[in-house]
Amino acid sequence: MVVLGSKSLTLDQVYRVLFAGEELSLEAAALQQVETSFSFLKKFSAKKLIYGINTGFGPMAQYRISDTDTFQLQYNLIRSHSTGAGKCLSPLHTKALMIARLSSFMQAHSGIHPEVVHLLTDLINKNVYPCVFEHGGVGASGDLVQLAHLALVLIGEGEVLYEDKIQPTAEVFARLGLKPIGIHIREGLAIINGTSAMTGVGLVNLIEAKQLLGWSVTLSAMINEIVEAFDDHLSAELNAVKSHTGQNAVAAKMREVLQGSRMVRHRPEHLYKELEEEIFKDKVQEYYSLRCVPQILGPVFDTLVHAEKLVVEELNSVSDNPVVDHELENVFHGGNFHGDYVSLEMDKVKIAITRLSMLAERQLNYLLNEKLNHKFPPFMNLGKLGFNFGMQGAQFTATSTVAENQTLSFPMYVHSIPNNNDNQDIVSMGCNAAIITHKVIENAFQVLAIHMLTVLQAVDYLNCQDRLAGFSHKIYSEVRAIFPKFIEDSPMYQDLRKIKEYLMSHEPVKMY
Repeated sequence: MVVLGSKSLTLDQVYRVLFAGEELSLEAAALQQVETSFSFLKKFSAKKLIYGINTGFGPMAQYRISDTDTFQLQYNLIRSHSTGAGKCLSPLHTKALMIARLSSFMQAHSGIHPEVVHLLTDLINKNVYPCVFEHGGVGASGDLVQLAHLALVLIGEGEVLYEDKIQPTAEVFARLGLKPIGIHIREGLAIINGTSAMTGVGLVNLIEAKQLLGWSVTLSAMINEIVEAFDDHLSAELNAVKSHTGQNAVAAKMREVLQGSRMVRHRPEHLYKELEEEIFKDKVQEYYSLRCVPQILGPVFDTLVHAEKLVVEELNSVSDNPVVDHELENVFHGGNFHGDYVSLEMDKVKIAITRLSMLAERQLNYLLNEKLNHKFPPFMNLGKLGFNFGMQGAQFTATSTVAENQTLSFPMYVHSIPNNNDNQDIVSMGCNAAIITHKVIENAFQVLAIHMLTVLQAVDYLNCQDRLAGFSHKIYSEVRAIFPKFIEDSPMYQDLRKIKEYLMSHEPVKMY
């Protein structure tokens, strides 16, 4: 059970709710603060002009709303902004979105009725997923359109995904005994005015990106192993003279993966002695995609660590407007809904993961091109050359997918388009940034699945299983149980999908 209240949520706790099936509970003291905030706002807002309670919204805030229309105003806001398009967010992303919105409300600065946090908790714990669409939010005034679809479900309208079927919210609520929220003061604006969609998707992205980095480090170590590379480019001594945390962490993890290997070579034993050859048969130094892995993946490591810090800070922040402060007995108007922090971090993660996929593609090309490796048959073809094709077709898929990642890596953060009668004259596009980053991450897993299969085919070609490091041999055995060595040509798209699912469900090494 993950308790939400006075202590900040961590990414690990979010992981446990999303992937390990743990439920959320609400701390009693924090719930009391939510109640106090609501009671304060109810009293404070009487006979005062407060944005979004008795005014219109955005550029329409100059219009006063009569007391008889204030409740209907909130319903109008929710319904009018339920205009999402494109695909529905996945259940994983939707649950993360709800966790992020709930976390913001539990800070007790939104003045919402406590029934909102109770219903959100029930939806999370009962795996009821509001149909929230990818397209709509511009990331300033928050993820208005995405969160309007959440609000629509909370008032008992719209549709939900429940038990793998899209169903009317009212029917699912009736079956589960759930009661829609009512409008008490400003519940409509409070629910839709925040960064919780981009933050939720961003949290999932960070969890999956960390797994990707672990696999990239693992596969990079294994390719160095099977080509019998020298070990000094991974040494603590070489990397220590570069001060970057990420580089040294990546090199250390690669050494950890390769511990006990009987294939990686120690340079003094082979080259630091008197040699008579004029032209050396073996390469004195490996290609950059093998030799410079700590320098290439180190920045990816550092980017993910920094992104996690900022996105988790956003998770534990109040992204509402106005902010209700019952302790100071005031209401503050501002722009905490602006998603720049998440947007910029998602763009950085997207670029970093694209770079990771580019490294995998270059390593893959090295393995498949016999003119480069001088060790393996063309396209890792274990059958008859010219008659069989090995990994030739799969390389096309990897190359195409990496090319898509490169195109998707244009940053959303600098792609603001003014809208809302120019009230929103500079916006973050944070939800777009997070969703596109998710696509890049998914693509990278596909590329690494192809890379993984190629590495294992190389192990089988060399028949070197008994010389592998213990960790490498464990990975080899687990994946070979999914897809055995192949010689004859056959469709492999379903097998590659299974390997991708294996990669996405396992964290090979804990990077940080």
